[in-house]
This record gives sequence, C-alpha cells and structure tokens, in this order.
Amino acid sequence: MSDTTTPAVTAELEPPDAGAGDERHRLTAMGGLAALSLDAMASVAYGPESIVLVLAAAGAYGLGFTLPVTVAIAVLLAVLVASYRQVIAAFPDGGGSYAVAKAHLGRRTALTAAASLVIDYVLNVAVSVTAGVAALTSAVPGLYDDRVWLCLGVLALVTAVNLRGIAESARWFMVPTAVFVLSILAIVVVGLFRDAPVSTEAAAGHASVLAGNATAVGALLLLKAFAAGCSALTGVEAVANAVPSFRTPRVKRAQHTEVALGALLGVMLIGLAVLIGRFHLQPVEGVTVLAQLADASLGHGVGFFVVQFATVVLLGLAANTSFGGLPVLMDLLARDNHLPHVFALRADRQVHRHGVLFLAVVSAGLLVGSGGDVNSLVPLFSIGVFVGFTICQVGMVRHWFRGRPDGWRWKALLNGFGALLTGVATLVVTGTKFTEGAWGIVVALPLLVLLFEAIHRSYARIGERLELGRVPGAVTRRRSLVVVPVTAITRLTRDGLSAALSLGDEVLAVTVVHERAQAEALRRDWELWQPGVPLVEIPDDHRRLGRPIADFVNELGAEHAYDRLTVLIPEVEPAHWWERPLQNRLTVLIPEVEPAHWWERPLQNRRGVVIDRALRRHTDAVVCRMRMRM
Repeated sequence: MSDTTTPAVTAELEPPDAGAGDERHRLTAMGGLAALSLDAMASVAYGPESIVLVLAAAGAYGLGFTLPVTVAIAVLLAVLVASYRQVIAAFPDGGGSYAVAKAHLGRRTALTAAASLVIDYVLNVAVSVTAGVAALTSAVPGLYDDRVWLCLGVLALVTAVNLRGIAESARWFMVPTAVFVLSILAIVVVGLFRDAPVSTEAAAGHASVLAGNATAVGALLLLKAFAAGCSALTGVEAVANAVPSFRTPRVKRAQHTEVALGALLGVMLIGLAVLIGRFHLQPVEGVTVLAQLADASLGHGVGFFVVQFATVVLLGLAANTSFGGLPVLMDLLARDNHLPHVFALRADRQVHRHGVLFLAVVSAGLLVGSGGDVNSLVPLFSIGVFVGFTICQVGMVRHWFRGRPDGWRWKALLNGFGALLTGVATLVVTGTKFTEGAWGIVVALPLLVLLFEAIHRSYARIGERLELGRVPGAVTRRRSLVVVPVTAITRLTRDGLSAALSLGDEVLAVTVVHERAQAEALRRDWELWQPGVPLVEIPDDHRRLGRPIADFVNELGAEHAYDRLTVLIPEVEPAHWWERPLQNRLTVLIPEVEPAHWWERPLQNRRGVVIDRALRRHTDAVVCRMRMRM
C-alpha cells in the first residue's frame, strides 16, 4: 500500500519527469505524430463514410450536404486543436480534459472526464483492431472464421512494441502512417484534376444503399450526420494527454504535433468530401467510400491496392494511440490516489508497463466478447471522447475567466462555441445509439467514477492510520521476539538464527513434530550444537506445517506483552536459475503495509516488490519484508 495520500507527496516520491535525462526514449514532434495520431488518421477511413451513410437516407439530394457537414466538422476540429494547444501549455504534465477539469471544475467532474477517456481509449483499441481485421478479411474471405485470433494477434503485436517504449513504437509506426497520409493526399490531389471517375470497378456489381430522392433535409438528419462524422475527431486529445512523453521542450513539441495533426486531418476530410460530391459517389454494400474514391482517382491498379493495404495496416495499428495516452492518464490518476499506485511506476525506457498491460487485457476481453465483430463495438465508440471534449471546453472557459490574459474574451468565446458543438454532438450520438449499446457507456461512466472515489477513500483511510503529514514520535527501542522455524541443523539454520539475534531481544527456534524419531534426532543434535537459542517443539498429528506455527505465534502474542513479534523464515535463493550459494552477510529490512481486506490488495504500490526484486537480482543481501497490517 502506498505511503502517501496526497498528490504533492506522491509527486515528490515519483516525480512526473523521473528519468527525464534519458531523452532517447521520448518522442520528437514527428515521432509524436506517428505514435499518437494513428487513431485520428485512421478515422479518415470511416468518418466520411459515416456522414454519407446517414445522408443517404435522403437520397442523392441528401448527399449534397456532405461537404457542408464536413466543413462544420472541420470547424469543430480547428476549435479543438486551438483549445488543446492551450491545454498543452497550461497543463504540461498531461492529462488533457482530466487535468483541466481537476483545476477548474472540481474533483467529481474531473473524474467523469477521466472515466470517459478511459472508456474511449479501451474502445478505441477494440474498434481499431476489429476494423483493421475486418478490412483484411474482406480482402481475404478465407480468414473470416479466424478473425478473433487475428484480432488478438494484432493486439499482442501492438502491446509488445509499446512495452519497449513509446519512442520505439513511434519508429515502428512512422512508415505506415506516412504511407497512409500520402495515399490519401494523392487521392485528393489527383482527384481534383479529374472531371469524372477514372474507374468504377470497385463498386461494380454491388447494391446501392441510397434511399429515394428527397426534396428537403431536416435539421435532425443533419445533426445525426454531424454527430456520426464527428467520429473522425477521436484521437485529437491524445497529444494533450501524453505531453510528458515528448522530448524537451515538451510543450512546444506537443503543440507542433497537435497543429500538424489537425491540419492533416482537416485537409484529408475536406478533400475527400469534395471528391464525394465531384464524383457523385453513392454508398454501396460491401465497398467502403474510401475504396470507391481511390478507384475513381487512381484507377483500379497499383495505387488502389496501396491505399487499401495502407488502410488495413493503419486501422489495425490505430490502437497505438490508446497505448500512448491511457498509461499517462492512469499515471496521473494514480498520483491523485484514484487508481492503484502501481500504475504510477515506470519501467525502463519510460514505460508505464502496468498501464499498458491493463489496456491490453481489458481490450482482449472486449475482442473475445464481441467475437471480433466491429459492428457490435462501433455504437459504443466516440461517446466517451465527446464527454471529455465538452468538459475540457467548459473547463477552458473557466480558465480564461479566472486568469483573464490578453485576448481572453475571444479565447473563452471560442471554447464556449466548441463546448456547445461537442455537447450537442454528445447528446445526439447518445440518443441515436442508446438502444444499440450506448446505454452501456451511460451505466459504465458513473460506475467508474464511484470506483475512483472508493479507491481514494481507501488511500485516505490508510494515510490516516499511517499518520501521514504529522511529525511522528521519537524512535524507541521496543521489546521484540523473533521466531525462526527450523527443520534441520544446516548453514541456513545458523545464518537464520544469526539474523534473528541481530533483530530481536529474544529468539525462539520452533519445529513442527510429525514423527517422534525425527524430533528426538533434532533435539539431540541441537543440544550438541548449543546455538544459545531454545528449541520449541510443536506436536501435530495431521502433518501440517503452517497452521501449527501460526497457532503457536498467536498463543505467544496472547500470553506475552511483546511490542513486536516477528517470524523470520530463512530460505535459499539461487543466484542463477539452477543454483546460488547462500551468502547472508547483509540484511535489508523493507517495511510494507499489508491491507486488512482482500479487495484493497490491488491498491498496493508494489514498491517493496520492485526493491526486493532488484536486491535479490543484483546483491547477495538477505531481504526481509516487514508487513504492517492496516
């Protein structure tokens, strides 16, 4: 259990920039674009299609509104990029909407933002992986029955790369990202110079899903199209959440990455929308809108297949955005005592290993539970991120009103307009997809907030028992008894008793008697050896070991007023996996808190385990872990 209950103390023990000297394992601006923008970039593959599918309900007349709706989304994108650029500067420790809400909107609102981001990050992994595998199985139908195993394989690959560090993942994913972006830009540029589609082979033989022509398009349909297309904005917040992952100067590099992401995403979305109107494309069953655009601009040749392959790869790897953002967010939540402190520990290469593994395990459960079907996960997607968007925008309005820097009114107006847009999108998406699974998000959000608060209360209670924040009394010597279980007279027994004599005022050696002959032999050898420590025999007819010793220790505690009663168990630990000579010359005592309840055990920060493992691996010291029941 952690020995801290306040963010300030936690930050002192584990500063956000711990290990900042090793800049090699942090992101450059280009590396950040590759590692943290995959989610947003991949949304180009399904964002425009989501708009077209909604507007198709109004026929060809409805499709004419594709460009205006996309422009509205691009305006919102610009607002979000400008806002998150300010968030990066104001909150360089990362956290995005959680950090903003925590500073300006209160703890409960901040936890709501954090819960929405956690849900969105987990769903992003599941949706990205299943969408990528779905694109692959569409091209190779024979793999359809193995889609769950393919999903788990892709997830394992992304997890393994991220366990090597976020900078390492950026290097791996930079080439696929560049190929995809260049492919989309090629579609747009080449398509703008064509008066008609160069090929329609991709859509040939596929039934159109276009409804009958309408003469008017209602506001509700436009709102639904806008909300559906806003799925292309997921991932915009990832850079602001992962600012600590960038190299120095972190703020400038993160801001450059955010602007580059917004500019590329906006150009691609508007360019594709222009081509949809220019080529009068209609949605058809079994072929994506992006595939039709590639066919129309580049022809049904090498360019077409490069786009398809790049889309498959990027969709499969878009989960990497979550692996870059969620562990940093969980680190901040752990420092604020809303998650187990183990999520604040960093391994080599600046990896939040426990956060990465948590995300992988939960996402794997979603993949298996959904059977690798992307359609069962999409209705849950994007709701969480819009809640976070809205909270962040409202928080930034409060930020400007409190600080009142130069030009604060225009900045507050911009964020207020963004909050209005994202708030409307949140309501529309939740309402239209409630019966399709969005109700699960509505239930999960408050449950996660309650979980965060329960963890915080547990840490507060334990901190009170540990008297954190108060000056403790003087260090005093206490009467103590050390009990050493023995089974035979060996060097291990000698070193165990030597360590016990150095730790306690009194030492008792105890042995559990199962066979009389064996007990008499041990008693005779003990009298010949004369170690200066009495041997107590505990008879047991059931051939047990642990329970008789536990009962004996309880009896000692009840009969004698010892301030501390310690059980020291001497063990042999090999230096190598096959053997290690025992050299007990130095003893390290690690005090730890042991939770009183089983459900509090995951809240332990595991620092004792980390120190124990390092000492056993790199020294010959005897490691004693003293647990205090709280």
